[in-house]
This record gives sequence, structure tokens and C-alpha cells, in this order.
Amino acid sequence: MTVNGLAEFLRTRRAQLTPEDVGLTPFPERRRVAGLRREELAQLAGVSVSYYTRLEQGQALHASEAVLDAIATALRLDDHERRHLHALAAVRPQRPRKPPVERVDAATQDLLRTLTDVPALVLGRRTDILAWNDLGHALLAGHIDRHAVDHPTQRPNLARLLFLDSHTRELYVDWPAKARTVVGHLRHVAGQFPDDALLAALVGELSVKSNDFAALWSDHRVKPCEAGSYRMRHPTVGPLTVTQQNLVIARSPEQSLCLVTTADGSSSADTIALLRNSLGQRRDSAPAAVAEVHHGLADPL
Repeated sequence: MTVNGLAEFLRTRRAQLTPEDVGLTPFPERRRVAGLRREELAQLAGVSVSYYTRLEQGQALHASEAVLDAIATALRLDDHERRHLHALAAVRPQRPRKPPVERVDAATQDLLRTLTDVPALVLGRRTDILAWNDLGHALLAGHIDRHAVDHPTQRPNLARLLFLDSHTRELYVDWPAKARTVVGHLRHVAGQFPDDALLAALVGELSVKSNDFAALWSDHRVKPCEAGSYRMRHPTVGPLTVTQQNLVIARSPEQSLCLVTTADGSSSADTIALLRNSLGQRRDSAPAAVAEVHHGLADPL
């Protein structure tokens, strides 16, 4: 993200407010643009119109924390958006860098193996799926090779799946809500890691290939993925409602453990149990199938 990122964020947020939203009396003449005028925003923030205009045009650097806080308050930003604004203002143009490959440490892998009754996966900061347990794979991406996460160049990416993969899109009955959440998270990460070349490439790819992504990205919604409830329609076990919670991994704070839970005693809990049982039956039948093959090869002609 560069100075242009700050300018775009300010313009977008200003356009989403009306004078009535902030308790101002609109100017009597006809408004040519949607949202607050620069003059109105500057009035609310207590800064000069010329200075605020330079901020929106990417011409003013080194804005003080007090000024940024005043603008954030005027724009009615929440805590995540306020921090994002400060992060954008602190950024200086840099050459994008290719970050190191994200890896899941042994302790997290051990934790994942103990989670046999709950779908779980480990997400990298760009929503790359770094690891998953059997139930997480079966629920969210059973059509993808189970071992794809073991190879950095083949790892599925949650955002890419959500916008470009028809199976994943059909999986979420509440697809628009899930899509907004993921894009808001990517915006949050972009503010934290403005020189991440792989993130920039992902955003560029999705903006070109998905009109839905491009529209949501231009909205400048900023909110990290934390928790959300979604209705799903699984192709094997049917409909269910889940809560997805992202927990920061202490040793790798750029990664998160995504746990998928259901309400206790609900039909959705029964659906997860059905999916888990189907995996057990599949594993039980595999050795028998292998034995039959070996037996057949050993038979004399």
C-alpha cells in the first residue's frame, strides 16, 4: 500500500457518509457527488480544507496522530478501520518484496492432529491454507487433493477458492457475507504488510478474474476475520449452520487456527458427526481394498 492507498481509503469512506449521518445541515445547492464533501469532512475533523484535500490527493505526508484520530472520528471509523488508517498513513512507498514461504510449526501440527471431532485448518496471512485435519478438508474442500497443503506451490487459497471455485461458492448459502468477510480481512492484511508482493499478486488476480471481488475490494471494508456464522450446503451430508472462529497462533501470529463448530445438540452437529463417520468408514474400507488387490495379484493364473 502507498500514499495512494491512504487517499483511496479516505475518499471511499467519505463517500459512504451523508451530512445527515453526522448531524450536519446539507449545503442548499445541488450536490454533485455522493457522500460528504471535503469541506464538510474537514469541518468535522477540525482541519483546514486545503490540508484535507492534500491528504486525499496523496500530496500531504507525515500527518500527526491527532489529526488522523480526528479524521477517523469524523469518518465514524471503528477500531479496526482506525488502526488501518494509521497504518496507511505510516507507510512510505517501497518496492514489493517476495516474503518467505509460510510454514506450520511442529507444535501447531500436533495440535491439529488432536482435533479429530472439529473441522480445523491453519490459514496464512494471505488466506493460504497451510494445513488442515481430515474433517476440515472434507467439510470445506473435499474436491481438492488432501495433500495439496503439503506443497507450497500447490496450496489452496481460501480467497481464491471463494471467488473462483464453483464448489466453494455453492458450499456457502451465505456466500455474500463470507465474501465480504474475506475481502475485509485481506484489506486489513494489506495495511499491515504493504510490501507483500504475493498479496499484491493475489489481489490483482482476483480483481481481474472476479467482478464480485473487484467491487468488494473497491469498497475498502477493513476487518480481520475473527468469527462468523454461516449456512452451508455440503454436497455429501447436506445443509448445516456453522460458526467459524479464527484464533491467532501464539508462535506464528501471522497465522490463525480456524475452527468450525456447531451448536450443541443441533441438527448441524449431527451433520458433522455424519461427515466424521463417513470418513471413518472410508478409512476402514481402504485396507480391505488394498488386501483384495494384493490377494488378486498373488493368485496363480
